Amino acid sequence: MPPRLHLIRHAQGYHNLGPEYWNLVDPILTEKGKRQCLKLSDSFSSKSKVDLVCTSPMRRAIYTGLEAFGSVLQDREGRRLIALPDLQELSNFACDVGTDVVDLQKEMNEGNLAVDLTFVEEGWTNKTGRYEPIREKIEARARDTRLWLQARPEKEIVVVSHGGFLHFLTEDWEDGCKYDATAWANVECRTYEFVTDNGDCPSTEQSDNARMQETTDSRHRRGKINPPPTRESQKVLCEQALLGWAEQGYPIGT
Repeated sequence: MPPRLHLIRHAQGYHNLGPEYWNLVDPILTEKGKRQCLKLSDSFSSKSKVDLVCTSPMRRAIYTGLEAFGSVLQDREGRRLIALPDLQELSNFACDVGTDVVDLQKEMNEGNLAVDLTFVEEGWTNKTGRYEPIREKIEARARDTRLWLQARPEKEIVVVSHGGFLHFLTEDWEDGCKYDATAWANVECRTYEFVTDNGDCPSTEQSDNARMQETTDSRHRRGKINPPPTRESQKVLCEQALLGWAEQGYPIGT
């Protein structure tokens, strides 16, 4: 049976302080961001069930995973956080460009941090090719990420990514412009399950579409008592959100 996913937007980074900070390359967490991680660690009720933690290789996502779920990694000898380049943020703004893998590996080694960079290849920071900030490329890597997660043998997976990419990953566009180019607050956690093509939840087998849907309990945690938008409604919400992002100064996929 495909795993259940706990999807989290990273904690506050310095670029989240305002557009004037978007020129910072691969910014780290603020002190407030570090406190947010500790709060998430304390409040995350399913920590004992987590089998895998994977994050974007961007430093704000890696350190969110380490700060909030370090105890999960320490529970079993040899367990490491897995960094996945496809989880990186969308734009080619400096703040959404990662650190070269050689320098990133050096940083992880010097800190003796349990991070697996096997999937992070040279050139992952180039916003061209697979990581070009255009809609077709973003949708393709989002789908590939869903398929990768769907095929994992673990039952409970934590995924730390970014506010923009999480919309493409989940294909969930509700309230898409609540914050700057996202509906996800920093360290907000939502739980999703893979569903069948006709929307039945959860799915008991893998599928080529790897569709997912937020659980009812997760929606209730954030005050949503209405049913999730339909597949057709999500398509309309997507177009509205992308136009809204452009108006906010974040022109992605338009």
